[in-house]
This record gives sequence, structure tokens and C-alpha cells, in this order.
Amino acid sequence: MPVEIAVGPPVLSINQDATFMVTSLDGQIERDTELGVYADDTRFVSHWAIFADGVPWIRLTSAATAYYAARIYLTNRRVRTAAGEIPEQTLSLVIGRAIADGIHEDLDIVNHGLTPIRFNLEVALRADFADLFEVKQRALIRRGKVVTRWDEARAELTTAYANADFHRSLVYRLRNSGSPPTHANGRISFEIALDPGASWHTCCHYVLVRAGIEHAPEAGCVHQTRDTDRDRLHREWQDVATRVTTANEDVYRLYRQSVEDLGALRLSDHDFAPDVWVPAAGVPWFVAVFGRDSLVVSLQNMVVHAGFARGALKKLASLQATAMDDGRDAEPGKIPHELRAGELAHFRLIPHTPYYGTADATPLYLIVLHEAWRWLGDESLLREHRDVAVRCLEWIDQYGDVDGDGFQEYRTRSPQGYENMGWKDAGDAVVYPDGSQVRQPKAMCELQGYVFDAWLRMAEVFEVLGEAERAADLRRKARRLQEQFEERFWCEEIGFYAFALDREKQPVRTIASNAGHCLWSGIVSREHAARVVRRFLEPDMWSGWGIRTLSAKNPAYNPLAYQLGSVWPHDNGLIALGMKRYGFADEAARVARDISEAASYFASYRLPELYAGIAREEGNFPVLYPAANVPQAWAAGSVFHLLQAILGLRGDAPHGRLLLDPVLPRWLPEITLHELAIGGARVDLRFWRDGDRTRWDASLRAGKIEVAEERWQPWVSLTADA
Repeated sequence: MPVEIAVGPPVLSINQDATFMVTSLDGQIERDTELGVYADDTRFVSHWAIFADGVPWIRLTSAATAYYAARIYLTNRRVRTAAGEIPEQTLSLVIGRAIADGIHEDLDIVNHGLTPIRFNLEVALRADFADLFEVKQRALIRRGKVVTRWDEARAELTTAYANADFHRSLVYRLRNSGSPPTHANGRISFEIALDPGASWHTCCHYVLVRAGIEHAPEAGCVHQTRDTDRDRLHREWQDVATRVTTANEDVYRLYRQSVEDLGALRLSDHDFAPDVWVPAAGVPWFVAVFGRDSLVVSLQNMVVHAGFARGALKKLASLQATAMDDGRDAEPGKIPHELRAGELAHFRLIPHTPYYGTADATPLYLIVLHEAWRWLGDESLLREHRDVAVRCLEWIDQYGDVDGDGFQEYRTRSPQGYENMGWKDAGDAVVYPDGSQVRQPKAMCELQGYVFDAWLRMAEVFEVLGEAERAADLRRKARRLQEQFEERFWCEEIGFYAFALDREKQPVRTIASNAGHCLWSGIVSREHAARVVRRFLEPDMWSGWGIRTLSAKNPAYNPLAYQLGSVWPHDNGLIALGMKRYGFADEAARVARDISEAASYFASYRLPELYAGIAREEGNFPVLYPAANVPQAWAAGSVFHLLQAILGLRGDAPHGRLLLDPVLPRWLPEITLHELAIGGARVDLRFWRDGDRTRWDASLRAGKIEVAEERWQPWVSLTADA
């Protein structure tokens, strides 16, 4: 019988909007770690510990009971007190926590012994108000002043931070306490006396004060059943999201967890309407608006619900650059990379206000605009964002092409700018075949594909908007780019596309996963597509748990590195779509199978941001990257792309159609999508294997839509006649 292994980070993480709490599994926040309570990029709690007369408790078990709530079960070690000894495991301590603006924390103690006991319960609490960037870099600098005040009458410990006009405060407020609290020597203490079988309780409210506004938690205890705004928002998301049923337990559980995680990562502070949302990129480090991440997540969620696309398009349009700003790598028309709200951003000590150091968010914006229109059928969306799209296209021509050679390159002008501005944005992610670093400016292969795809999509958009001349020009540019791409990026000697062109415009003949995004974009020639797909499935790229970011034959390969050999689920989802687009259905299904099987090893089927590229062997399991964000939006959304690849789902709402190209593998003999939204319609789609064939039927739930089976074609078949 196989052994069940729950691979997951050794932390307990809960979140709601821009607030999150990351603790050790026993609920504590150790000093000098990255753990804590955070909101708007500030750490409000940097240390939390609990004792019985100075003795730490023993963890029994703990878990997140919802994305916003956790429960920790503890018991006592042997405690010597003035009233006598308390034997080990006499007491139970249950910590319940829930986030809703602030954090509500319940402490419940029961005496399971045969004799009365007396002891002091002590809570140690510290707030350093460190900026998230400095915590992550382990380079804390104290700039302002911290003052702590205990109000005995109100039973509140207030810790306030001030640096010029930047103010943050934490109020730790005790309510409904079974005995009065006191404060001394940095600890809040309660004298507790319990007869056999008796219990003791207190509520602890974390009130987070940001910019003069108190963010207080709900008054009710965590265990009380009630319907909150938070629960209502999450239920509304689940009600509109496409549901899946299938006999494949891995796919079913992964899909359900991913829907749960995407709902949990909604930044409701940025909601524009009940069904127009913006996702956070991930917990703990990316609870913020991100350009690239929000757009990729929007693409993934088209088959689930298009609300993320509406929200991402609207939010990012409001942040589109209007002027040159070297310090933030901003240029007119550019879509931002990342927006932060902490102390460093407040004082412009980092460029994330927002920072524009991404070369791919701008073409991705255009791709999402077109794809959202194809799924929603809402022409007003195109008219609303038409001017934003024009500015994006102007940026691609004037600034995305740094040297005017027809290719997209990136180069920072900011003293704090990123070395790499594609999705692989780690400073060491782009390497030559000998493992050495490729320096700026560099033209990544996938950027060419994104722009090619964006131009052809926008040609269709401008035809709808009555701008035929602009549409024709975009098609001409796309055809020319595809020809140049084949000429300069294809490397016959390695049978693969170059990772990039370097500053000398020489091809970087490194085998990396980026070329899979070129399959997805449709820029790859038909004659080379098969060789690219085969190359991905060779042992140096194929780990057995998914496609690696970098070939294991490269000297820089490290399966435990961030982007030098690890496996990223979202990367694999896009590659699988690309494989399917060129007719490689079996290979796309292979990617989907191994990512879904990897998910089965992770706690709750929650895919992390990335995991190690260690080869799959008998008896081993996927290895979590230590600093991976969990949950993470585009990791969660990867299963949606994988299913879209298997089923060949494409929206064509403007023409009243939903297109299919299904090929079910043996490991997924049947699957049903319930109430998939397309245009104003909702439809149930059932797929099943009949021998070696895939059959399907459609049942309309609402509205009107034609469901048709049609082969998915790469763009190159269209540009030939352009």
C-alpha cells in the first residue's frame, strides 16, 4: 500500500485581502525569522510566544480550517508552580485565529486533571513594523520610533510606530477574559485557577492601524457559526466558478483546491463590482497587485470565470505609465509590474510605486483584452480599453524594441532595476550554454511570441472597432516578426529555439522552458514545432514531475534553484496549451498528468509556486522549494490551463460559439464541466472515452451558444495568407 506523504511548507498561513499571518506549526512567531502578521507590506507582529509559568507548550496538531482561519492544539509540559506541579498533558490549550480586517484570536484552556491547578499564562508579543522587502532580504533597518503603552482599564497593549508622516500601530485588545490581564517585562499575563474539568477563555483582538484607520476583527469567537461578508464573498465566487466532476480523484481535488485558493487570493479592496476582481499573486511575499501575474491568472481563469480579466484590465489600465521615469523603469504606455504600499514605497526608497520593470505585461495586457472579449462577447470591453490598447501598442514599437531591430528587448534604467524582466525575473535566471550570465539588453524568445500573438489578436479587435487599416498593419508586422523570429532564433545545431538574443544579437543556445511559451503564442513554425515538443520530453528537461525551467545538462542547472532547473506549474500549463495548439495532444496530456500527480503529494492538493526539478524515481516525491509562495495564484490556475489543453476549449462568444478539440487520455476517462460561462450562456459539458475516441455532449443551462468541435490552429496558418 503506498505511503501518503503530505509535502508542504513547515508553517501555518492564513490570509484575507492584504492581511496575512504566517506562524510556525505551533502557532508561534519566532524572533529573527520571516514569520509574522503583515498588512499592506508592513509586519505588525514580529514575535509571539505563549507559556505556562515560563514553560513552552507542546504542539499536538494544527491546521488551517479555512483560507482565513487556523486552529492549533497544544498541551502542557511538566510545570512546577508555587501551587504544586502540573503533570505533563494535564492541560489542553486551543488557539483559534481568523482574519477579517484585523485578527480575532481565541485562547481556550481546559484542566483534564483530577486536582485543581494554578499557574500564570503568559503571552509574549513584539511588533517591529518592518517593511516586507527588508524582512525578506533579512536586512532590517530601524528608521522611526516604536512606543509601547499598556492600558490596564481597557486591557489593551498598544505599540505604535512613527517615521515622519508614516504611521502604523498594533492594538492587542483583550476581551471576555476569564481572569484580568496584566502586563510586565514584555509579557501579558493571566492568573489562571481551574478545578478539574473547568475551562478558561479569552478573546485577543489584533487591531491593525494603517494610515489612521483601525482595521479591527469581528467580535464573535472563531468557532461561532455565522455568515460574514468574507464568507459571502467567497461563496459568491464559488457559486459562479465552473465546477468539475470526474472519477480521477487527483484532478478533482486539485481543481477544487485551486478554485478555493483563487477565491482566497482576491484583493476585495480592489474589487470594482461584485464580479470584477483583482487577484493577489501569492502568500506570503506577493500579496499585492502584479501586472504579469494578474494577467496570466486572468487567462487561466477564462474557463472558470472571467471576472479576474475584467478586474485586471481595469486596475492595470489605471496604473499604465504616462511619462518617462527612469527610477521606476516607466515609459509611456507601459503596464506595471508591481505595486507596493509599505514604508519603503512610501518614502520612495524602492521603485514599486508602482515599478514598471517588466517587459511582458504590456503585450500580455493586449492578449488578455482579446481573450476576455472572446469569452465574454462584450464589445463594450474593447471600446472601454481601446485607448489603453493603443498606448500599449505604441510602447511595444517605441520602447519595447530598444534598438529598433524589430525584436523586443529589455534594459533597466533604474539604479534599483531588475536584471531580468521576463517571467524568469531572478537575477541569475538567463544563462549561456556554459552557465555564465547573459547581460542586458537581452531579447527573450517568449517576448517575441507574446508580441506576435498580441498583434494578431489586436488586428481582430480593431477590425471589430472599424479600424481596418490599423488591423492590416498589425497583421503585416506580425508576419514580418514571425519570419525574423525563425531566421534569428531557430538554432538548427541544437534543434531548438534560442533562449534569447544577447547584447551582441547573438543567439543564446541554451535549452530552457521559455520556448514552450512560443508554442503557446503560435509563432513557432509547423516544421519546428515537433522538434521543440520532442526536446521537452528528453530526460534533461522532463523531470517526471513536469518540465524543468532549465536543462539539467547546463552547468548552471540546480534543481533547487528558483529558475535554474525547478518546475513551475504555470509554466507547464502554458507549454501544455502550446503543445495542444500544434496538435500534440498526447504530449499535452502527459504534462497535465504529471503536474496533477505532483499535486497529490502536496498538502490539500495545493500546488506551490514552484518545486524542485529533482527527477522522479521509484519511491520519491516532489520536493518543495523552501521559499515558495503557498497559495500562489498562477500555480493554482495552472490546472485550468491543463484541462483547457486536454479539452481544447476556446471561447468565441462574439460569434455565439464555444469551440472544443477534446482528446481524453486513458488516465482521465471522463470529466464534466458544470455551468461553464461563455457570453451570456451557461453550459454543461460532458466528455468521455469510447475506445480510443473522445465523445462529448453539451447541455445548455442558460442563454444561447453553439458548441462545436474544431481543430485548434497556430497563428502561422493565418499569417501565411495575411
